Amino acid sequence: MTTFQPQPVVGEAPPPDSVAPRDSRSEAPTSVARLNETIRGFVQNWGSVWVEGEITSWNLRGGNVFGRLKDLTTESAISFRLWSSTRERLPADLKAGDHVIACVKSDYFVKTGDFSFSISAMRHVGLGDQLEKLERLRALLRGEGLFDARHKKPLPFLPQLIGLITGENSDAEKDVHRNAELRWPHVRFRTKHAAVQGDRCVPETIAALKALDADPEVDVIVIARGGGDPQTLLGFSDERLLRAVAAASTPVVSAIGHENDRPLLDDVADLRASTPTDAAKRVVPDVAEQRAFVGQLRTRLTGRLTQRIGHDIAQLEQLRSRPVLRDPESLLTPRSHEVFLSVARGRDTVDRALERQGRRTAELRATLRALSPASTLARGYAIAHLADGVIVRDAAQAPAGAAVVVTVGEGSFAARSDGPIDEGTSEGRA
Repeated sequence: MTTFQPQPVVGEAPPPDSVAPRDSRSEAPTSVARLNETIRGFVQNWGSVWVEGEITSWNLRGGNVFGRLKDLTTESAISFRLWSSTRERLPADLKAGDHVIACVKSDYFVKTGDFSFSISAMRHVGLGDQLEKLERLRALLRGEGLFDARHKKPLPFLPQLIGLITGENSDAEKDVHRNAELRWPHVRFRTKHAAVQGDRCVPETIAALKALDADPEVDVIVIARGGGDPQTLLGFSDERLLRAVAAASTPVVSAIGHENDRPLLDDVADLRASTPTDAAKRVVPDVAEQRAFVGQLRTRLTGRLTQRIGHDIAQLEQLRSRPVLRDPESLLTPRSHEVFLSVARGRDTVDRALERQGRRTAELRATLRALSPASTLARGYAIAHLADGVIVRDAAQAPAGAAVVVTVGEGSFAARSDGPIDEGTSEGRA
């Protein structure tokens, strides 16, 4: 770096520890413009120098980049500008958190008296210390499953009471209140103020979170801040806060930064909102939209019921217009005639069958009578059989004194055999 010896400036005041007598120079002080010109002359004599540090801010405006470069070991930092023409020659993936070396040259603006550095070259050295720590923590929490969707708690459709953690009198608090009340005028908040950056951020946010989580009336908790550079958002990537959010039983919404600012809280929370305004829109429904939706449902329901009733009425009229329903007896009359004819035919068939079977029965009865011993007995014959039921067919079967039973045409009687009778005698008797 080029060294220089400062030259006295016209109208320059003496050192504060010296006592200088009043002279002509105090009567004719230099102008601010001339002072700035003199300083710019000194600064322009400085050459370019390579520095190493961590990008903590990277804001793109109009193709140019305005950012800050922080020392790796101390809190010292410088502001820098990167013109669009130079940016085209640099790596396209430069961003906040990168560990870089840059060729810087000092600039002094005469009009505003601002001191800055312009960058002519920049290249990666590696991840900055802070980003490297965040990446290690991100990997650890992801391995434990704290980012998994299955651990995300669903938000209530219409929370009765919203817990809000934000900075006191902050724009984020006003944005959440205003946009939530525009969507649902009767929404209620229970707000806990906490520091949103610095050393007090993490303990105060954790205390507010535990207080709201323990409140049974709180249905959802919103942690809100209006963005910022990665350096100021480090508190919302603190492991203690992340584990407290993961352990909370109440759903937590992260509304910390803008689209480019993603603290780890966004990954652990049950819902990430890009801004506090977006959080208000995601937490409460829009009353106008809900009324319109209910109106649509009523219209659809009325249309479906009207269509169904109209269809059923048309079907009923179609059924009533059929001949059988206009004159129900027209269906019964021919059927009753058919029934009468069927009954008559059935009776005639049964009568003929009975008559035929009656004749057949009489014939069988006559045949049976002709073959039956009863008719023979009726003509005066008798049947003799022994006590054991054996019919006497031979006189020798009934010796003298044998008991026999004699069956005649009308009943039976017992007798005792006198033995066989001689044929002569029998013939003489006969």
